[in-house]
Amino acid sequence: MTHLFDPLTLRGLTLKNRIGVSPMCQYCCDGDGKPTEWHLVHLVPRAMGGAGLTMVEASAVTPEGRIAPGDVGIWGAQHIGPHARLAAAIRHAGSVPAVQLAHAGRKASRGPGWVHAPAAAGWTALAPSATPFGDYATPAAMSEADIAATIAAFAAGAKRAVAAGYELVELHAAHGYLLHQFLSPLSNQRNDAWGGDFAGRTRLVLECARAVRAALPEAMPLSVRISHTDWVEGGWTTGESVELCQLLKAAGADIIDVSSGGLDARQKIALGPGYQVPGAVAVKQGAGLPVAAVGLITEPAQAQEIIETAKADLILLARVLLRDPYWPLRAAAALGRTESISAPPQYERGWAALGKVGMNPALGEPQEAL
Repeated sequence: MTHLFDPLTLRGLTLKNRIGVSPMCQYCCDGDGKPTEWHLVHLVPRAMGGAGLTMVEASAVTPEGRIAPGDVGIWGAQHIGPHARLAAAIRHAGSVPAVQLAHAGRKASRGPGWVHAPAAAGWTALAPSATPFGDYATPAAMSEADIAATIAAFAAGAKRAVAAGYELVELHAAHGYLLHQFLSPLSNQRNDAWGGDFAGRTRLVLECARAVRAALPEAMPLSVRISHTDWVEGGWTTGESVELCQLLKAAGADIIDVSSGGLDARQKIALGPGYQVPGAVAVKQGAGLPVAAVGLITEPAQAQEIIETAKADLILLARVLLRDPYWPLRAAAALGRTESISAPPQYERGWAALGKVGMNPALGEPQEAL
């Protein structure tokens, strides 16, 4: 029986448990795309809190691929140093550092997520077709040259991620951003080799996956995040996601991060605890790949059931970790696996309250719950 606190091996990487910090956009760069002190403050406590994997937010592979001017970037050599500092801090805190590579497509050139308005100093967004998302500005349809440059940008971003010391790279093809826009017939209205039928609409995602895989060391895992359904009639479907993931497996993907929605404002999502998990199950069973589950997973017993029943191989958490960075510690105590969590020696006294009461040889005295 697999447990939430059992290790997970992907290629040459082994995570200490099945809990990961999902990428969460913070919109706090100063327009240059460099990770800041905020990213350290945001991510290091969650890495220290016991998560086996900590993924840095969507990092734009081109300047025009940013959702907002404050997005993290990875489009130039100037970004490697700040990313390396962040990756090293996450690793030092006891978690595996990872990064998500992204391009916002027609959902670019906006203000921070809490503003819901165009960026003050905006730019023309690129997309498969000149069809806007909701009330966003109309994007420019991408040329063949734009598409070729985008594939190259994802590959170059992957190389910079390796140089920065990340140990896993994720390709963002979900939530209505560029690669998802090419997948869905609701946003891709092209009639050339990059649109139309399933083969045309999936071509860019597969080309980017192959290019990124080629840019990574053989032992380094590649994750791909997908929206398994658009939740809109006539849109991208779970069945198509399964077929795509079979092709992604052949292209070198090692795990699929299964989310949904984000492409069309008409979506009707049936929210509830673990509402995304059925999509993960469909991909895992249909494509034969490890999967990460997301979506209102908040309780330790709930996460354990998902892993124990082989519905998913990894649990990625976001909002629950904003509320409690030490959720993995509490989960270990609730599930009787406190031996799986190691406290930094500076914090052992505080963590004793979660059940890790014992003797600290360095101090020569009992570790009392505080």
